[in-house]
Amino acid sequence: MSLGSAGLKIATFNINNVLRRLPNLLAWLTESEPDIVCLQELKTPQTALPAGALRDAGYHAAWHGQQTWNGVAILCRGAEPVVTRSALPGDPRDAQARYIEAAVRGVIVGCLYAPNGNPHPGPKFDYKLAWMERLAAHAATLLASGAPVVLAGDYNVVPTDADIYAVRSWARDALLQPAPRAAFRRLLDQGWTDALGALHPDHAPYTFWDYKREAWPRDAGLRIDHLLVSPSLQPRLAAGGVDRDVRGREGASDHAPAWIELAPGTHRRSGRGMRRTKG
Repeated sequence: MSLGSAGLKIATFNINNVLRRLPNLLAWLTESEPDIVCLQELKTPQTALPAGALRDAGYHAAWHGQQTWNGVAILCRGAEPVVTRSALPGDPRDAQARYIEAAVRGVIVGCLYAPNGNPHPGPKFDYKLAWMERLAAHAATLLASGAPVVLAGDYNVVPTDADIYAVRSWARDALLQPAPRAAFRRLLDQGWTDALGALHPDHAPYTFWDYKREAWPRDAGLRIDHLLVSPSLQPRLAAGGVDRDVRGREGASDHAPAWIELAPGTHRRSGRGMRRTKG
């Protein structure tokens, strides 16, 4: 796999309505210049993705849209993503647009939007756990292929108590329950590397700040957007961070873009300005 002298920058961004936040997205693409972008919560039907505007910005797109809810897309700068899957296998009855996978620039990229699972307990939480079991089964198949793979997206799991500003106020939320955390841990036990967790072992940056309770001004954040890399890519993790300033802009999503850079060799550096602060 050739990554080029500048490396390969892969990002994930829960855009929370791609049509409403298209100006925010285009501005960030221009500033950050990621090579590959995984988008979640398009909230747009298949026929309405702004492919023309994205193409004008230099990005080709593959997407699985859905009216009102869900929706995922993979963008690639200067190349067409070759779609390998447009749904997570394991349940042909599942009509929710939560997974798309493509071969892009020498890497297999799986873009995912895991179920939120609230209210907990209940059918939505059960669906969350079943979906994550299907993800684990497919992830194991991808690992067995030996291909270089990145699974990026909104996992809707806070992996540990260190990944949230205050555990007590979210204690009953589905994002923090033992079962989803265990499901995320099983992915890591398969051999996947939580890239931002590995690059920032002491202060992995938040990726989400709720619209309520002045979460953004207080930096009351959570880390729920993750990029998992397969073993062949782990030595090539060169950098990673969160473009947190994007969350503070007018009309912003409640998520900020998270990104990693892959490059030959094993050198690592932290994302610029990405050390997390409390309060």
